[in-house]
Amino acid sequence: MSMPYVRTGRTRQKQRTRDALVAAARDLVAQGGAAPTVEAAAEAASVSRTTAYRYFPTQKALLVAAHPETTATTLVPHNAGDDPEARLLGAVAAFIEIVVDTEHQQRTMLRLSLDPETSSESLPLRQGRAIAWFEEALEPLRPRLTDTEIHLLALAVRSAVGIESLVWLTDVAGLTRKEAADRMLWSARALRLQALADADRIAALNDSDQ
Repeated sequence: MSMPYVRTGRTRQKQRTRDALVAAARDLVAQGGAAPTVEAAAEAASVSRTTAYRYFPTQKALLVAAHPETTATTLVPHNAGDDPEARLLGAVAAFIEIVVDTEHQQRTMLRLSLDPETSSESLPLRQGRAIAWFEEALEPLRPRLTDTEIHLLALAVRSAVGIESLVWLTDVAGLTRKEAADRMLWSARALRLQALADADRIAALNDSDQ
């Protein structure tokens, strides 16, 4: 297997060049408009087109690398304690803030994810990191919900609070971003309450059968 270009030869210099291209692409995406090409990023980074293509042979590869990364390992507020609602809504609010703050980049990645020719599981929107964050937030509910129910609830919450929901609420429903954020938080709260109600109903039915 061939070694990636950036890992051969003058690796530090090559890493700086790659970082410059990624930074330029992020700046261009943040400005809105059409997704930047490799050529546009190269020009903005003062790198030759030939060199740029050695790092990113396609626009898609560049855009995936330019998607904003978060080093967060948890979104649960430190003061939420074991309160399931505080934990979930705090995590959801933090997630929505990330989405809104990086909306242009998120929309670009959403377009890539919807491309029928895109099958790479490396796309950030397909990594499911938010699912793990929401499952952690819901941890105190495990006495009432099974592992499967926790996972399904986290999936439902993610489907209601991501860039996909933001796009629909703002572009189609015509809400402001503040209004959209409020609706997404409302949905997360409603989903949690419904999951608990369903679990209690099933538990009651099981008790009545015994």
